[in-house]
Amino acid sequence: MDAAVVSIVMGSDSDLKIMKEAAKALEEFGVSYELTIVSAHRTPERAVTYAKGLESRGIEILIAGAGGAAHLPGVLASLCNIPVIGVPIKSTALDGMDSLLSIVQMPKGIPVATVGINSAYNAGLLAVKMLSLKYTELREKMSAYRKKMAQEVEEKARILEEVGYEKYEDARGKEK
Repeated sequence: MDAAVVSIVMGSDSDLKIMKEAAKALEEFGVSYELTIVSAHRTPERAVTYAKGLESRGIEILIAGAGGAAHLPGVLASLCNIPVIGVPIKSTALDGMDSLLSIVQMPKGIPVATVGINSAYNAGLLAVKMLSLKYTELREKMSAYRKKMAQEVEEKARILEEVGYEKYEDARGKEK
């Protein structure tokens, strides 16, 4: 996938520390993406133009992160026909619950898939899983990823059972 097939957007550059995790997940699977800032409130015309141009640019999935009122994922979902994954960004006022509820409570007819607060990495993985319906090589990569995760848990369990909780951290440090 040379051309971007996923778009990652955020309402503010302060969200980059969270949203870059979606990019990292996509990179891990070799999925091309674009990354930018689009504010539903401060740049509404940009939001409309951006959303309406996604499909013509070959974008297949949109990941949108927003904090506070968190309208960005829903606004963009209302303007395009591709799947939108919303990432609620933890705000200072309500620890991200305001963002989570704003994104997850979309009205009938405008769905937005929503991951946990600050869970941009999972948003990237969800995008990979969605794309794997079309790109079978991603299904194989996801299978290998899940096997690797399982092996890591098995190894951690082996070490814990072998040395006990008192020595676990020291033993894990030596294993790395």
